[in-house]
Amino acid sequence: MTDRPDTIRIGCGAGFWGDTPEGPKQLIERGALDYLILDYLAEITMSILARMKAKDPAAGYATDFVTHVAGPLAEQIAASGVKIVTNAGGLNPAACRDALEAAFREAGVTRKIALVLGDDLSDRADSLRAADLREMASGAPLPDRLSSINAYLGALPVARALADGADIVITGRVTDSALALGPLIHEFGWRDTDHDLLAAGSLAGHVLECGTQATGGIVTDWQDVPGWHDMGFPIAICAPDGSFELTKPEGTGGRITPLTVAEQITYEIGDPASYILPDVTCDFSQVTVTQAGPDRVRVSGAKGRAPTDSYKVCATYADGYRATATMTISGPQAGARAQATGEAILSRVARLAAQAGFSPFDETLVEVLGTGAAFGHDPRACAATEVVLRLSARHADKGALALFGREIYPAATAMAQGITGFAGGRPAPQPVIRLFSTFIDKAAVDIETDMGGSRHPVPVPGGQP
Repeated sequence: MTDRPDTIRIGCGAGFWGDTPEGPKQLIERGALDYLILDYLAEITMSILARMKAKDPAAGYATDFVTHVAGPLAEQIAASGVKIVTNAGGLNPAACRDALEAAFREAGVTRKIALVLGDDLSDRADSLRAADLREMASGAPLPDRLSSINAYLGALPVARALADGADIVITGRVTDSALALGPLIHEFGWRDTDHDLLAAGSLAGHVLECGTQATGGIVTDWQDVPGWHDMGFPIAICAPDGSFELTKPEGTGGRITPLTVAEQITYEIGDPASYILPDVTCDFSQVTVTQAGPDRVRVSGAKGRAPTDSYKVCATYADGYRATATMTISGPQAGARAQATGEAILSRVARLAAQAGFSPFDETLVEVLGTGAAFGHDPRACAATEVVLRLSARHADKGALALFGREIYPAATAMAQGITGFAGGRPAPQPVIRLFSTFIDKAAVDIETDMGGSRHPVPVPGGQP
């Protein structure tokens, strides 16, 4: 029987594309890790990557992974022996691998890199549309034109890539928690029927996946969290029974308590007794979190049952354009003057747009920041002497939004006193990206790993209806 480790140390160095490269640097240098996971993808990120790939076939992945993390840290990665699992592949895992190999060659480093493939369903969009896929909440049909369409894969292909000897695993769209569950399945020999263990490993991945959110970032009791300037990134010390202790590199900022960990556990999971993932349906309702030492919390008690027979699929599609502008208005009755200015600008733009032959705007917004507008307060009743006016409009035609952008600045001499602080130049139209979520039978998704050109299919149990 293969010897199994007593514990595995997994650190998360990125919670989104744009997170600081100080995270992986901190963990590689001071975390004594077995695995570093890096989570870069969100639904909107997929649409951004789709636009990048449409312009350049060698694009479509999270470039920060190569340019800000793996490239600069190549020698340390090799010397430490840490293995990396990341979804930085986005819509182009192969291009991400090629860029990474080039960076490693330049640094004189060699690492075995594997890909997880099969999540990208873009070449099957027509057949999926013909199959009458429906949006899971609204029942709407699949849009005619898509920016991206991807299934959320699970941890089994990650575990297979590691079993094949990979030092670095690059995936496309997988569930965030699978980045950590894959290494745990591989290291501890968990089976796909070990539902309690799979749920526990998924919980470890869920706590890790958002980086510093688990170490005190955006916690309710924010005033009790020191060291925002040097936040510690999370490390899960995982045991074969599924329990784990969350910690961070010594001397870093942040705070790890049952409160900070519990808040992350409940983040974005919906029903805690039925959190559905590709590999397992999790029950976190009886999970316990206990202080095990300074900045160290023990988590245990996750339960699991069989997964469903479907993958969640998320598609993104363009739905016209939006332009947004802001300006500062100061002085007495600033809120009232800002509201009146915003309404006047939109009235003027609507009149000019109609004269130019444009249809009415699909959506407009006047928001006076600093008056409690987000909570429904009337800006005209606010005593604030300095506010920010935010104007936004949405239209299917860029030309209408160009007109909107042109008519923002005339307010400086035609409307309220105290207008200042225009942010940038005329606002440019930006694509509005919508999300379409649905399901697809697991049997309809072909998953494989690719290491050095050698591909291996990865069978996945069907699960329960």
